[in-house]
Amino acid sequence: MIKIVSFEICPFVQRVTAMLEAKGTPYEITYISLSDKPDWFVDLSPNGQVPLLITQTGTALFESDAIVEYLDEITAPLQADLTAEIRALNRAWCYQASKHYLVQCGLMQSADRATYHERHAKLAKSFARAEAQLGQGPYFSGATLGNIDLAWLPLLHRAELVRAHSGHDMLSGFPKVQAWQQAILATGLAPKTVSEAFGDKFADFYLSERTWLGRGAPEQESCAPGQTGPGCCC
Repeated sequence: MIKIVSFEICPFVQRVTAMLEAKGTPYEITYISLSDKPDWFVDLSPNGQVPLLITQTGTALFESDAIVEYLDEITAPLQADLTAEIRALNRAWCYQASKHYLVQCGLMQSADRATYHERHAKLAKSFARAEAQLGQGPYFSGATLGNIDLAWLPLLHRAELVRAHSGHDMLSGFPKVQAWQQAILATGLAPKTVSEAFGDKFADFYLSERTWLGRGAPEQESCAPGQTGPGCCC
């Protein structure tokens, strides 16, 4: 059986488990602490990062893009009979998602409103590109769930967790992306792609009192002495 090594709130891992769940591929998952990596993991992982996939023959695969492409090669595709051009375009749209995972992570850690909105500008560009590309839906390429939807699932899932906690919607202004988000969440895949402890661990890290979102994203918030600009009420 395929084995996955994970850190519980890692979006790159969630992209991998989303593909496994969507395709009904059995797997086992082991969670580690990135601040105290076990020796066996360090020995197996060339880059010391998660996700790590151990194949049925014992080969350790690393880098999430490579892992999902491997999984797509050994399992039936979610979307059949795609041309080489369309497959390449789909991979490009998947990369558009994965290269913004850490952007969103940094955004959610913003300590104040000004920092949040400054960081949000970069992530908003990716949502704007998706908004311009999306058609009638419900999924990115139409009626069938595909690899692009799975790649964007971590971003859209986390945006919903933030909205539910703080009332702040980082997808505001992008109605097609919001509808796409709800269609993906309606599949029920998201909770299957994370551990039972994910919600608490996510909230402890991103939605605590140390973050603007954790404090409920107040519209008016005092800035540090001498700080001016968006978000500074005084």
